Amino acid sequence: MHCKAHCAPNPASRALAWCPWQASLLASGGGANDHHIRLWNVNTGICFKAVDAVSQVCSVLWSSEHKELLSAHGYPRNQLALWAYPEMVPIAKLLGRVLQVAASPDGSSVMSLGADESLRLWRCFQGDKSRKKKQQQLEGANTGRLSQNCLR
Repeated sequence: MHCKAHCAPNPASRALAWCPWQASLLASGGGANDHHIRLWNVNTGICFKAVDAVSQVCSVLWSSEHKELLSAHGYPRNQLALWAYPEMVPIAKLLGRVLQVAASPDGSSVMSLGADESLRLWRCFQGDKSRKKKQQQLEGANTGRLSQNCLR
Protein backbone atom coordinates (compact mmCIF):
# COMPACT_ATOMS: atom_id res chain seq x y z
CA MET A 1 0.00 0.00 0.00
CA HIS A 2 1.12 3.55 -0.64
CA CYS A 3 0.53 6.65 1.45
CA LYS A 4 -0.14 9.84 -0.50
CA ALA A 5 -0.92 11.87 2.64
CA HIS A 6 2.53 11.59 4.23
CA CYS A 7 5.36 9.53 2.88
CA ALA A 8 8.11 8.41 5.23
CA PRO A 9 10.92 6.05 4.37
CA ASN A 10 9.94 2.65 5.82
CA PRO A 11 7.87 3.83 8.79
CA ALA A 12 7.48 1.20 11.52
CA SER A 13 3.83 0.47 12.26
CA ARG A 14 2.94 -0.54 15.81
CA ALA A 15 -0.86 -0.54 15.70
CA LEU A 16 -3.71 -1.58 13.38
CA ALA A 17 -7.49 -1.40 13.66
CA TRP A 18 -10.31 -2.13 11.20
CA CYS A 19 -13.19 0.31 11.25
CA PRO A 20 -16.36 -1.51 12.40
CA TRP A 21 -18.77 0.69 10.41
CA GLN A 22 -16.76 1.08 7.17
CA ALA A 23 -15.26 -2.18 5.92
CA SER A 24 -12.66 -0.60 3.64
CA LEU A 25 -11.18 1.67 6.35
CA LEU A 26 -8.05 0.69 8.29
CA ALA A 27 -6.10 2.79 10.80
CA SER A 28 -2.40 2.29 11.48
CA GLY A 29 -0.10 3.88 14.03
CA GLY A 30 3.59 4.63 13.69
CA GLY A 31 6.31 3.89 16.20
CA ALA A 32 8.86 6.05 18.01
CA ASN A 33 10.45 7.46 14.85
CA ASP A 34 7.21 8.06 12.94
CA HIS A 35 4.40 9.27 15.29
CA HIS A 36 1.72 9.25 12.56
CA ILE A 37 -1.78 7.82 12.52
CA ARG A 38 -2.63 6.85 8.97
CA LEU A 39 -6.03 6.06 7.49
CA TRP A 40 -6.07 3.60 4.62
CA ASN A 41 -8.61 2.64 1.98
CA VAL A 42 -7.85 -1.07 1.74
CA ASN A 43 -9.74 -1.40 -1.57
CA THR A 44 -7.34 0.98 -3.30
CA GLY A 45 -4.30 0.53 -1.05
CA ILE A 46 -4.02 4.30 -0.61
CA CYS A 47 -3.43 6.20 2.60
CA PHE A 48 -5.80 9.17 2.35
CA LYS A 49 -5.06 10.81 5.70
CA ALA A 50 -2.05 11.05 8.01
CA VAL A 51 -1.78 13.06 11.21
CA ASP A 52 1.26 13.59 13.39
CA ALA A 53 0.34 12.40 16.90
CA VAL A 54 3.63 13.84 18.29
CA SER A 55 4.26 10.56 20.13
CA GLN A 56 4.67 6.88 19.29
CA VAL A 57 1.32 5.24 18.59
CA CYS A 58 1.10 2.00 20.57
CA SER A 59 -2.51 1.07 19.84
CA VAL A 60 -5.58 2.31 17.90
CA LEU A 61 -9.24 1.43 18.37
CA TRP A 62 -12.38 2.57 16.53
CA SER A 63 -15.65 3.38 18.29
CA SER A 64 -18.38 0.98 17.24
CA GLU A 65 -21.09 3.67 17.41
CA HIS A 66 -19.42 7.00 16.67
CA LYS A 67 -17.08 8.27 14.01
CA GLU A 68 -14.17 8.39 16.46
CA LEU A 69 -10.77 6.74 16.81
CA LEU A 70 -8.93 6.21 20.09
CA SER A 71 -5.14 6.10 20.08
CA ALA A 72 -2.80 5.04 22.89
CA HIS A 73 0.58 6.74 23.06
CA GLY A 74 3.85 5.92 24.71
CA TYR A 75 6.86 8.17 25.08
CA PRO A 76 6.92 11.16 25.26
CA ARG A 77 3.17 11.93 25.70
CA ASN A 78 1.95 8.82 27.60
CA GLN A 79 -1.74 9.43 26.94
CA LEU A 80 -4.90 8.33 25.20
CA ALA A 81 -6.23 10.61 22.48
CA LEU A 82 -9.73 10.56 21.01
CA TRP A 83 -9.94 11.74 17.38
CA ALA A 84 -12.97 12.85 15.33
CA TYR A 85 -13.22 11.12 11.95
CA PRO A 86 -12.82 12.15 9.12
CA GLU A 87 -11.21 15.44 10.21
CA MET A 88 -8.81 13.64 12.58
CA VAL A 89 -8.82 16.46 15.10
CA PRO A 90 -8.36 15.58 18.77
CA ILE A 91 -11.57 15.62 20.83
CA ALA A 92 -10.03 14.64 24.17
CA LYS A 93 -6.70 13.69 25.71
CA LEU A 94 -6.52 11.46 28.77
CA LEU A 95 -3.25 11.15 30.69
CA GLY A 96 -1.95 7.73 31.60
CA ARG A 97 1.01 5.60 30.62
CA VAL A 98 -0.65 3.34 28.07
CA LEU A 99 0.74 0.65 25.77
CA GLN A 100 -2.33 -1.31 24.63
CA VAL A 101 -6.12 -0.93 24.72
CA ALA A 102 -9.07 -3.30 24.34
CA ALA A 103 -12.75 -2.41 23.98
CA SER A 104 -15.47 -3.72 26.29
CA PRO A 105 -18.10 -6.02 24.73
CA ASP A 106 -20.67 -3.19 24.65
CA GLY A 107 -18.14 -0.78 23.09
CA SER A 108 -18.59 1.97 25.70
CA SER A 109 -15.43 1.39 27.72
CA VAL A 110 -11.79 0.72 27.07
CA MET A 111 -9.31 -1.14 29.25
CA SER A 112 -5.73 0.02 28.96
CA LEU A 113 -2.50 -1.73 29.92
CA GLY A 114 0.46 0.40 31.00
CA ALA A 115 4.19 -0.21 31.00
CA ASP A 116 3.98 -0.45 34.80
CA GLU A 117 1.49 -3.37 34.45
CA SER A 118 -1.41 -1.20 35.61
CA LEU A 119 -4.88 -1.67 34.14
CA ARG A 120 -7.16 1.32 33.75
CA LEU A 121 -10.80 1.39 32.75
CA TRP A 122 -11.83 4.40 30.65
CA ARG A 123 -15.39 5.41 29.70
CA CYS A 124 -14.44 6.76 26.27
CA PHE A 125 -17.32 6.07 23.92
CA GLN A 126 -20.78 7.16 25.04
CA GLY A 127 -23.38 5.23 23.11
CA ASP A 128 -27.09 5.39 22.44
CA LYS A 129 -28.57 5.81 25.95
CA SER A 130 -31.95 4.27 25.13
CA ARG A 131 -30.31 1.18 23.63
CA LYS A 132 -27.96 0.86 26.61
CA LYS A 133 -30.82 1.24 29.07
CA LYS A 134 -32.70 -1.60 27.37
CA GLN A 135 -29.54 -3.73 27.36
CA GLN A 136 -28.96 -3.06 31.07
CA GLN A 137 -32.54 -3.99 31.89
CA LEU A 138 -32.20 -7.25 29.97
CA GLU A 139 -28.93 -8.08 31.70
CA GLY A 140 -30.07 -6.84 35.10
CA ALA A 141 -26.97 -4.67 35.23
CA ASN A 142 -26.64 -1.48 37.21
CA THR A 143 -23.60 0.35 35.90
CA GLY A 144 -22.55 3.80 36.99
CA ARG A 145 -20.80 6.46 34.99
CA LEU A 146 -17.05 6.08 35.22
CA SER A 147 -14.37 8.33 33.80
CA GLN A 148 -11.28 6.48 35.01
CA ASN A 149 -10.71 3.67 37.47
CA CYS A 150 -7.27 2.24 38.09
CA LEU A 151 -6.97 -1.46 38.93
CA ARG A 152 -3.71 -2.85 40.30
